[in-house]
Amino acid sequence: MKIVVASVLVDDQAKALAFYRDLLGFELKHDIPMGAHRWLTLTSPGDPNGVELLLEPDVHPAAGPFKAAIKQDGIPFTSFGVDDVHAEHARLSAAGVRFTQPPTTMGPVILAVFDDTCGNLIQIVQQV
Repeated sequence: MKIVVASVLVDDQAKALAFYRDLLGFELKHDIPMGAHRWLTLTSPGDPNGVELLLEPDVHPAAGPFKAAIKQDGIPFTSFGVDDVHAEHARLSAAGVRFTQPPTTMGPVILAVFDDTCGNLIQIVQQV
């Protein structure tokens, strides 16, 4: 068994695609119309057959309260690995991404947290 798709609940798929593809640098894998929404997945740069990130509409009644509660508590919805948190923080900050936590060393990792503009906090992590 292996992970093939991981979801991020988003409030607007078009806005999420622009953020995750154009700002973060993920690559589009699938964009399939599914009624009012789309099966919209991205992969890590250079890894088209890797785990797909599904930009999933947060239309389920439980999604809004769940997202609001974890965001209010400062809990990231998910985490992405990077080679250099400081460099990614600088690159994303220059592109207008709002960080809620700057690069911080916590034991064997350096992490930072940003707002994805789609209702989530996202953590980037570098193992040191």
